[in-house]
Amino acid sequence: MSNHEHEHCGCGCEHHEHDHKPMDKYMTAINQSTVNIDDAAVTAAVQEIIDKHAAENNTPEVQQFLLNCVDLTTLATEDSESSVARFVQKVNDFDNNYPQYKNVAAICVYSNFAAVVRGTLEVSGVDVAVCSACFPSSQAHIETKIAETALAVADGADEVDIVLNVGYFKDEAYEELCDEIAEIKHVVGDRPLKVILETGLLKSAEAIRRASILSMYSGCDFIKTSTGKIYPGASLEAAYVMCQCIKEYFIQHGRMVGFKASGGIRTTEDAVKYYTIVKEVLGEKWLNNKYFRIGASSLANSLFQSFTGTDAKPF
Repeated sequence: MSNHEHEHCGCGCEHHEHDHKPMDKYMTAINQSTVNIDDAAVTAAVQEIIDKHAAENNTPEVQQFLLNCVDLTTLATEDSESSVARFVQKVNDFDNNYPQYKNVAAICVYSNFAAVVRGTLEVSGVDVAVCSACFPSSQAHIETKIAETALAVADGADEVDIVLNVGYFKDEAYEELCDEIAEIKHVVGDRPLKVILETGLLKSAEAIRRASILSMYSGCDFIKTSTGKIYPGASLEAAYVMCQCIKEYFIQHGRMVGFKASGGIRTTEDAVKYYTIVKEVLGEKWLNNKYFRIGASSLANSLFQSFTGTDAKPF
C-alpha cells in the first residue's frame, strides 16, 4: 500500500515501510478475531435468534422501515437507457402517489447508467448506487476498475458496490486484495463503498470471516453478501458471521461498517429475518439505512403489499 492508501485502511494499526513481511499484518488481523467460525454453531445461533425474535419483528412498522433500506436494483443484460429511466420513474411516482411513506434508500444499476438515474431521479433522499469495478466477476486490470468507478462517480453515483477479488482471496494474496479495495475507495472518496464478498462462493464461516475482516481493514463502508448472479445469494448464516465481524471491528477500532444483504431476498418474511439478525447482533445503532441495506428488485413490492394490505405493485 502507498502511504495515501493506508489512510483509508480504517484499522487503527501502524504501517512501517521497513516491514519485510507484509502478509503479517493481514494474518494478524485475521488471527486476532474471536468470531465463531464453527459452521454448526453458526447455524444453531441463527436458528435460535430467528425462533425467538423474527415473529415479533414482522410488523407494519418494521416493514415500512425495511422498504426505506432497499437498494432497488436492476442489473439485467437487457437494461438500456430507456428501461432504466422507466425503472427510476417508478420511484418518482411512488413519492408522488404515497407521500406518507418513506421511499427506497437507493436505486442500484450498472455503472454506465449512473447518469441516466441522476438525470431521471426527482426524489430527494434516494441515492444513485452503481455496481462497478467489473461487476460481477471483478476480473479486470485494476486500471480498468479504477477508470470505471471514476466515470460512474463523475456521472453522479452516490454509492459504489464492488466485488471482492476472489482470485486474490483464494490465493491468499491479501496485500494485493487490500490494495485494490483501498485504491478504489480512494476514487470513491467519502461516498459509501460496499464490498461484495460473494458468500455463496466462499461458503464456510471461516472464509466469510476472513473476507469480512480484510474488506473492513481496507477501508470499505459496507460489507455485502452476494451479487445474486452466479453463486448462491444471501444466507442468514453468512449475515450472522458478517455482523459478528462488524461488531468486533467496531469494538476494536471504533468505526461503524454497514451490512448489506442481497441475492434472492424476495419476501417480507425473508427481509424481516435479516432485520432480526442485524438487530440482535449489532443492535439499534445499525437499524437505519446508513448502515443497513437490502439489495433487491421484487422485495419492495412485497413489503409495500405487507404493510398496506393491498395487491398494489408500485415498483
